Amino acid sequence: MFSLSRKDLAALAVFAAIVLAMPLWLSPLGAAYPGLMQKFAIYAIFAIGFNILFGLTGYLSFGHAAFLGGGSYTTVWSFKLLTMDIMPAMVFAVIVSGLFALLIGYFSLRRTGIYFSILTLAFAQMSYSLAYSVLTPITNGETGLLLARNDPRFLDAIIGAQASVAGLPQPTLLGSSVSGYSGFYLCAAVLILAFYISQKIFASPFGMALRGIKSNQTRMNYTGFNTRPYMLAAFVISGMFAGLAGALLSITDPLAGAERMKWTESGNVVLMTILGGVGTLFGPVIGAWLIKYFENIFSAINTNMLNSALSFLPDGVQNVVVTVLSKFVGEGWHLTLGLMFVLIVVFLPGGLVEGFHRLVARLKRPKGAPEGVAAVQPAE
Repeated sequence: MFSLSRKDLAALAVFAAIVLAMPLWLSPLGAAYPGLMQKFAIYAIFAIGFNILFGLTGYLSFGHAAFLGGGSYTTVWSFKLLTMDIMPAMVFAVIVSGLFALLIGYFSLRRTGIYFSILTLAFAQMSYSLAYSVLTPITNGETGLLLARNDPRFLDAIIGAQASVAGLPQPTLLGSSVSGYSGFYLCAAVLILAFYISQKIFASPFGMALRGIKSNQTRMNYTGFNTRPYMLAAFVISGMFAGLAGALLSITDPLAGAERMKWTESGNVVLMTILGGVGTLFGPVIGAWLIKYFENIFSAINTNMLNSALSFLPDGVQNVVVTVLSKFVGEGWHLTLGLMFVLIVVFLPGGLVEGFHRLVARLKRPKGAPEGVAAVQPAE
């Protein structure tokens, strides 16, 4: 039940090596910070879960931020009421997000296409409004839900955990701190597990049924196959992944705010999945890493940095080049991201993963051979 094919096992091993070696290969890119690497891992989990719905069934949800925020709020409440240990918080976040997704999916999946997308967006915006203003006793409104020294934490009070800690208590895993690099490797381990679960879903009969729904749902219904339970299950699983990502956000930074439920968060995960490659295993992860890198590193480039990097150019040319490039970095990084998104959608509809596969196929093709003809290995 837990085994993988040789190909999937090799992919998992490569993926695990890449994730665990992040501090090494991100260092030359200026992104080897524990907090940023945690975001890379967390949003990759978010994108992997979204891809199970969008990539396999073709149902585009614009409301997954609701489950991300729900997981965050549940985690902080677990810290406030029960214990600062992260295990109960993560379990409750996944369960609550799954139930929330079941409720929203039950109504949203009564419609297809753009109507489904609009329904999920409407539910997410209602959730954001509730968290921001109506449910302030639960969410603390625009201030956000924060930890306090006098929170009851009943389980910690029983066992005397963190009683001697000065200041605000910090999340722990079986008594060990999960801050800094420890927090990153926690997120990395969860990401590898999420990738493994995604592999199992993709290769399972359940995953094949979801692909059939994406290919031709009407035909499957005509054959007597009830597609609705499968779609609802995919929606719930996807929401649980989002809740897990929300839990990790609140574990690495113990607060929860309504901004995590905004429609922009739902839009970001859509961009991540499309940029990397919808329906692929690695694509959503690559897209998440790329967008988070742009958001945190590329956006930090300013005019002074450009002048320093281009100081070898003649003064007149340097001023022109810096003036042009400054529109695409710093606060204008969204312009670069938008242009890249347009180019990928137009020329690589399958995302960056498709581009990589095309490149590999071209390198393997014999010189002068038409496209689609791969190299033939001689018989031994």
